[in-house]
Amino acid sequence: MKAIILAAGVSRRLYPLTLETPKSLLKINDKPIIDYQLDALRAVGVKDIVLVLGYYEELFIDHFKNKHSDFNLLVITNHHFFETNTSYSVWLCKDKVQDDDTILMNADVLFPIELLKRLVISKQQNLLAVEIKKCGNEEVKVIEGRNNRIVAIGKKLIQENSLGEFIGVAKFSNEFMKEFFTSLDKLVLAGGKSDYFEAAIDPILSENALYYEDVTDLPSKEIDFLEDFEEAKSLVDSNFYK
Repeated sequence: MKAIILAAGVSRRLYPLTLETPKSLLKINDKPIIDYQLDALRAVGVKDIVLVLGYYEELFIDHFKNKHSDFNLLVITNHHFFETNTSYSVWLCKDKVQDDDTILMNADVLFPIELLKRLVISKQQNLLAVEIKKCGNEEVKVIEGRNNRIVAIGKKLIQENSLGEFIGVAKFSNEFMKEFFTSLDKLVLAGGKSDYFEAAIDPILSENALYYEDVTDLPSKEIDFLEDFEEAKSLVDSNFYK
């Protein structure tokens, strides 16, 4: 199993904090956000990482050399990080992980080790970490079908019909990844480089079973705004982070 970590973005919504520091290198309790993810990957035995970089790429590379040299790291550079989004960043990985089961995560998600353990040990091969709640416009929402199966995903779903928020951490089988990359090819070639990667997942859900893991009880946060960052500081006081 490999992990893809998407860390190319500029994070303008967190200015001025991110003017000189990438979002996932911002520290919460003296520990960069991405280090919480790396601790979780270690705990589940995933040591092969494909890291998609762009904004302040050299800071990430130095951080890994100094703190995380135990990982087998492959860096992919998104040279168009200012004008593209996660769909393009994942698409750049298509020749690197198609034959592997994959953990896919946005680098700006704070979560405890327990969250990743639940995904990895689940009998379901294709799984999204979902917080069940009432969502707003900004969240990537999911709609549930039968038996915990996801039938729709995206930001523009009707809020009242949504189960909750996909927080940006997923587990996919190698078979699902192949279908995902085929869908990404179509999306990117059609001009969807600025879309979120979920836009390539939604069209394949009718033919490819995707389920959710309820992580509502775990103190996790996708950090997009200054208030998210402040809230994340209190989450790490939970026993799940001890």
